[in-house]
Amino acid sequence: MNDTLDDALESPSRAPHLAKGLRLEYLTVGWNVVEGIIALGAALAAGSVALFGFGIDSFIESLSGGILIWRLHAERSHRDPEGIEALDERAHKLVGISLFVLGAYIVFDAALSLWRGDRPEVSVVGISLTVLSIVVMQWLARAKRRVATDLNSKAMRADAFQTSACFWLSVVALCGITLNAAVGWWWADPVAALGMAFFIVREGIEAWRGEDCCEQRCGNAQGGSCRQ
Repeated sequence: MNDTLDDALESPSRAPHLAKGLRLEYLTVGWNVVEGIIALGAALAAGSVALFGFGIDSFIESLSGGILIWRLHAERSHRDPEGIEALDERAHKLVGISLFVLGAYIVFDAALSLWRGDRPEVSVVGISLTVLSIVVMQWLARAKRRVATDLNSKAMRADAFQTSACFWLSVVALCGITLNAAVGWWWADPVAALGMAFFIVREGIEAWRGEDCCEQRCGNAQGGSCRQ
């Protein structure tokens, strides 16, 4: 751990930023659990591969948020910083593995749906949910990036990137289910799912490689803030 971060960990001014970070992560977990339940219900009702992948990813995002809650609480409890970073890295690798598995399943299911010509039903609930998710995820990602800068936290910066990825997943899912509803392009739903699989696997690669990779992608090697 570098000297700058060591000094920052001792600063009392970190306490308000830690508290804000925790509030954002609790909101992330709560939102994604509710979002995941609604999305899976809508996916089963409509037979939508895109909504199904979107819903499962919401639960994985909840896991990532839980990791950050643990990470921030550990710092507030003055636990060993190097130990925190080591455990955090292993936890993110587990999240990466889960994202790889999800991406592979979505590719298989979407390809099978295209092959069989499965036609999903129109899902008003799914459209409304993804529109709302776009707004919420964009706000959360920006707020997390600000806290990451205030705390000089690689872990928070990586989580902000994952929230941005969820924003794009929402956009892709919305495109697929809206095209199916508006013009009857049934194939747009599984094609959107394939597009989601790309984002999910890329997100898994970021989680597996660790926070430094996220910094490089966002141009933050010197501690700047990500831009969506």
